[in-house]
Amino acid sequence: MKERRISRKRRRQILLLRNVAIALAVILVIGIILIRVVFVNGRTLDVSAGYQVEVHNGAEELSEFRLASADGFAQTLVACGEEEHTNLISLSSDTEKALLFNIDEQEAVCATGIYERIYPASLTKIMTALLCVENGDLEQAVVMKDTDFELGEGAQVSQLDVGDTVKLGDLLNLVLVYSSNDASKAVARTIGGSEENFVNMMNQKAQSLGMTGTHFANPHGLHEEAHYTTLYDIYLMMNYAYKLPGFSEAASKDSTEIHVSPAAGNAYTFIANSTDEYFTGIYSLPQNVTVLASKTGTTDEAGSCLSLVVQNNYGVKYIAVVTGALNKDNLYTDMSALLNLINT
Repeated sequence: MKERRISRKRRRQILLLRNVAIALAVILVIGIILIRVVFVNGRTLDVSAGYQVEVHNGAEELSEFRLASADGFAQTLVACGEEEHTNLISLSSDTEKALLFNIDEQEAVCATGIYERIYPASLTKIMTALLCVENGDLEQAVVMKDTDFELGEGAQVSQLDVGDTVKLGDLLNLVLVYSSNDASKAVARTIGGSEENFVNMMNQKAQSLGMTGTHFANPHGLHEEAHYTTLYDIYLMMNYAYKLPGFSEAASKDSTEIHVSPAAGNAYTFIANSTDEYFTGIYSLPQNVTVLASKTGTTDEAGSCLSLVVQNNYGVKYIAVVTGALNKDNLYTDMSALLNLINT
């Protein structure tokens, strides 16, 4: 009898241990699932599997995707709603949207319409440039081709010509400083092997950064219906790009000297001035504000746009974005109003 009682007691202990083990296993599985799903501003990013290029390339909507990896992905991002502290700024027109984020402390200072779809114009070139920095040899010699100049009428182009040889680093400067569309196409085929493949790289990179409201159709930003983004995605892109060695160096220049070896004749240089009119002195920055990186953009459909990484008088860094301005005066007036907030 005593042996039977002991046996029953052992069976109860084993059953209890088994139930506890099962419960712990369930908790562990749920914990893993929760860890691998990242929530950013109400949008869920499934990071449990690799991004599937064949599913998403060319799609009009890229709001659902899988990230290849996301270690600490959302830990240093600013989280905020569609509208935050809109009373702090009065924009010049209802076509404008604006964003000001403290990226050192992950705080939203001001935001309006930041998840609405917009056309990025040449803010696109932030992505083109960061892929160039990450994947290219800036000392590589690049020969300009006919296809680099296949652009619409009125597109911003440099002084380069077919057959000219320049370093990839000079093309990078033309992309970020002068917003050159021919340089953007030359970077795309050099890095991607073809422009089409480079655009695929752009979309893959966008998804890896969590840019769920973005789809790129070209490397320069000239208008296409299937080429769009949001202000929050511009923040994600700029927040990543400015930290790359070489990006901010180029994106903070007021001008750049380009060295050219033509197909015939002697080598020469030319100067390309920045499209950022803070840098050229047409508009004045607020006192005690330093620009660490800048990119402009303008098309009829996108309006006048500007994305900046700036630093205040105390060394705190911010990202500021204004898009959809009806003209340059509205753009810089409203951007200055945003920047005035960073030293208050």
